[in-house]
Amino acid sequence: MQRTLMLIKPDAVKAKSAGGIIGMLEKAGFEIKAAKVFEFDAALCQVFYKDHLAKEFFPRLESFMCSGTSWALILEKENAVCALRELMGDVMPEKRVPGTIRYHYGHGITDNGVHGSDSLENAEREIAIIFR
Repeated sequence: MQRTLMLIKPDAVKAKSAGGIIGMLEKAGFEIKAAKVFEFDAALCQVFYKDHLAKEFFPRLESFMCSGTSWALILEKENAVCALRELMGDVMPEKRVPGTIRYHYGHGITDNGVHGSDSLENAEREIAIIFR
């Protein structure tokens, strides 16, 4: 069994889509091991997204992530990281497949409803940051 982190981003929380997203997770066999409702501030955003600090899009990402409430979920399942990435779907709107979370709840590239860890190492790091 693996654990991974999913964030339900401010756009999906504001749209009242968190329940639908959680339903999709449960239907896909994920077990929710922990949940937290919180808000990013600039300091937390910079630590969490440290790999993106120097990228041109970071200021927009930071502004978006600090714009409202997020939900963090620790999820468990066999091959959880890959399974979650597949269920979330592509970041690019034109590449989203029907049945994925981002197809149903994402709008743009940044405001795509959810974040999921991209590796076991990042899952451990991200869980430690959010659930310290």
